[in-house]
Order: sequence, then structure tokens, then C-alpha cells
Amino acid sequence: MSQPKTKIAIIGAGMGGLAAAANLSRMGFDVQVYEQAKAFGRVGAGIQQGPNSVKVLRGMGLEERIRDVAFKPEMTRYREADTGELKWERVQAAEYEVKYHAPQLLLHRSDLHDVLASQVPQEIIHFSKRLIDFAQDEHGVAITFADGTEVNADIMIAADGVHSLVRERFLGPEKPRFTGRVAYRTTFPAALIKNAEIDGSTKWMAKDRHIVIYYINPRLDEVYFVTSTPEPSYNVESWSREGDLDQLREEYSAFHPTVRVVLDACPAVHKWALVERDPLPFWTQGRVALLGDACHPMTPYMAQGAGTAIEDAAILARCLEQAKGEKLADALKLYEINRKPRTSWIQASSSTNDIERFRREQDQVFSYDAWNVPLVRDPAHAF
Repeated sequence: MSQPKTKIAIIGAGMGGLAAAANLSRMGFDVQVYEQAKAFGRVGAGIQQGPNSVKVLRGMGLEERIRDVAFKPEMTRYREADTGELKWERVQAAEYEVKYHAPQLLLHRSDLHDVLASQVPQEIIHFSKRLIDFAQDEHGVAITFADGTEVNADIMIAADGVHSLVRERFLGPEKPRFTGRVAYRTTFPAALIKNAEIDGSTKWMAKDRHIVIYYINPRLDEVYFVTSTPEPSYNVESWSREGDLDQLREEYSAFHPTVRVVLDACPAVHKWALVERDPLPFWTQGRVALLGDACHPMTPYMAQGAGTAIEDAAILARCLEQAKGEKLADALKLYEINRKPRTSWIQASSSTNDIERFRREQDQVFSYDAWNVPLVRDPAHAF
């Protein structure tokens, strides 16, 4: 008689949750995904997928689909805010493919989400499921949602984002540190930009602020920008809050004319506070584990938030496949051991927003291959 499939409940259908669901269902686990939204929509803005993340997507059979919807920059330029003087030209394109065995890709967050969702059987995704409680024992996890439904699983993976209920249950209420900075961000049609040529991908840097501008598809017809702007009186951590365009334009009025033209063309913008969180002391308790932003939320300066969540999904799948349905808590702990050191290091590096440090450390970030890195049982030897 064949052994029953391990039942896995995934809380949250963001990038990490969908990547985990795709990998685990492909490996034959009984996976169910619970998402609090009523449906998927085209939300979010630009996103970067470095070679480390693209290698995970390649192992999932998704690389060509991602390439089809993404912009592949020849290089990213780092420029002085006012003069446009070149500080660093980070050559990418073919050089990255040779050096790191995968490209750097820039795209819309929703396009990446759609590609990941296409790999998950639609019947296993359950919408309008907001987690309100869970309890575990040696046999499994009992899960309760706000609509009154209850489910049971052998293990639960909490990919429930930066405001994770599961993390709060593990460690108590969290007070993230507000950095005193906000991010303005949006996407809009490139045709609205008049009388200016923009680079494919550029970071314009002043002493106390910056703006990143890049295309997000191969047609070059949609532009994204995101800022890091000092505003110590604003501390709303919400990606959907609308920002004041006049205020934004005033904040960047001393920047290069190219930047000002882009901001003048922008029809609307969102705004959210940038906060910092320390690495967690642990990610797992028994049959429950955290994944992605739930356990390693980070500032956006290294563009590794989604990429590290997708890496998590690959390592988690490898650890659970290796366990073959036995000692599941041990498999989750192995996942933590193999992921926590790397993500803690990236969190710390990202928080500095130091391009010289990024230049020194990019090889270690981009060379990583989650499908092939050896799994270790000693955190000192991870990544």
C-alpha cells in the first residue's frame, strides 16, 4: 500500500508562496494554497530578477516565459544626481550570462506573478482565506480562517508577507524601525515621456536620496521608477497609498533634467515608508515554517526581496523531497539552516544602500544556485 501524500498548507500566494506551491506540487506533495485576497490582480510595479533567481525559475521550466515578458538591460548605470556624471557602469547582458550562468531581468511584478501562478494548479488556490489562528501537535497543524473554515495539514508554510500573523505568533508583536525614508514608485507608458532619452536602467544618486528608473518589458513601452526620499514624518508601510506628485517633483527639482522630465510625465504615484527589521532568531517551530518576507523582509536597495523568496522555495522543496514524508519538522529545520545565514547577510547588506559594498558582494549574491548548492546541517557552512 502506498504511503499517503504529505499535506502541505501554504499561507499566501505571493512570489514565494506560488514558487513553493509550484515546486512542491510538481514533486507530488498534496499542496493547498490559501490567499486572503479575493482574486489576483495587476498590482505592484517594477521588479528585478537577478541571475540567482532566474536560475531557480529555469529549474522550474519558466525561464523562457520570463525572458519573453522582461527587459534585459545591457548595463545599469549609476549617475550623479545633478550632473549625470557616471559613477559606475555595471555591465550585464551577455557578461552576466557567462559569469553567473543566467541574465539580469527587469519586469512588472504582476508579469512575474502571472508566470509563477501558471505553474500552480488553479484548483489548489483558495481565495478570501485570511488566516486568524493555527495550532499544531505531533500529528499536524489545524488552521482556521476568518470565514470560519478550518483545514488540517501535515505542515504549514507561512508565506504571509511582511505583516505575517505566523511570525507574530512565533515571536510576539514586532516594531520595525522606520528609516526616516519613503519610496515613491509607479509604472506608466513610456510614450508620455517627451523630449528626453532615458537609459534602459539607471540609478541617479544624491547624498541623501536617489531614484531608480528602468524599462520593464522588451517593447520598451513601459517605464518604472522608485525613489528613496528622506521624509521622517511619514511612516505608513503601505504599497497602495497614493503619493503627492507635486511634493515628489519638488523633492527632485535639483536632479538632472532627464529625471525631471520623467517625473513631469508621471500621471500618478504610490508611496510607502521604508522600514528595517532585524534577522529573526528562528524561522521554524515544529511543523510550521516561515518563507520570504515573513522571515526576511528587507529594504529594496539590492532588489533581492522576491529573488530570495524564490530561492527559499527551491531549498524548501529540496529539503522536503529529501525527507520523503518522514521527520517533517527536521526537514523544515534543515531548510532554515540552509537559508537563514544567506538571507540575514543580504538583509544587512541591502540596508546599507552602499554601491561600493554591492560591487564587492554581487558575485556572492548572483553566483548562488538554489537547485544545486549542497545542503548542509551546520549553519556555519551554509551558502
